[in-house]
Amino acid sequence: MATLRGPHLHTPLASGLSDRDALDRADPAILDPGEDARYVVTRAGTVALTEDADGTLRLLLETEDPRGSSTQPAVLLGRRGGLRVIGVEVPEPRAELDDPGRDLRELRRVADRLDPADAGFALAAVAMGSWHRVTRHCPRCGALLDPETAGWVLRCREDRSEHFPRTDAAVIMAVRDDADRLLLARNAHFPSRFHSVLAGFVEPGETLEAAVAREVAEEVGLEVEEVEYVGSQPWPFPRSLMLGYRAWVRGDTALTLQDEEIAEASWYTREDLAAAVEAEEIGLPGPASMGRALIDDWIAGPAD
Repeated sequence: MATLRGPHLHTPLASGLSDRDALDRADPAILDPGEDARYVVTRAGTVALTEDADGTLRLLLETEDPRGSSTQPAVLLGRRGGLRVIGVEVPEPRAELDDPGRDLRELRRVADRLDPADAGFALAAVAMGSWHRVTRHCPRCGALLDPETAGWVLRCREDRSEHFPRTDAAVIMAVRDDADRLLLARNAHFPSRFHSVLAGFVEPGETLEAAVAREVAEEVGLEVEEVEYVGSQPWPFPRSLMLGYRAWVRGDTALTLQDEEIAEASWYTREDLAAAVEAEEIGLPGPASMGRALIDDWIAGPAD
């Protein structure tokens, strides 16, 4: 995998796939069963895993296509050691006897416990499974869609238009002030103790930096004067790409919270945050999230 230059924030889910085998997607036989085929099974954001005696989680690679009579498309995820790795989304079992007893875990809860190669395949499988599960009809004419290019393209049966997987860009930012305090907020839709950094989706016709400034102004009434890109991370729950920033506010730090969006927000020193977490006054994002990576980046010390 290519080395990225410039600011880069380490996040557990940012490794990606080393070999997506994109050039072989046009091969009409690339998804056929065979001794070199292995299947990653997903279901509505969960993925089939195995757990070692020491608690290590690993991706379960099955040797037979588990879809049965399901029409859900398969997707070529890439290659590993000469094996074709294929993602398949399976439906909810109709009865207990229909469930083969796979250990399906919610990926957003356990992704940080997977090694980078397994996490890359799992993220792609969950994202593509979600896309195929909800994308059945052409948005132009309503006709049914057929999979092509090893599951990475859907083509309309009527107008022959092509449709591709959707990824929504979202900015997420650690807002700091002149005293190097960090701003944390609780969204009105989050549990009562959960606090994180601010985030929001990029709007059409908007740069990433402008999205950072707009979201901060809308949600807490602050004017951002400087932003620094630090890294990205896929978040396919169902289809986001998180773009991480440090952001600085100079001067006035009084907060004006957005009605029905932000329930509470405060500035924290490192000592304030440690005390609030220890007292269980607030809860922080899980270790797999970009939000937690940005908080940990601030805790580590001031940026140069």
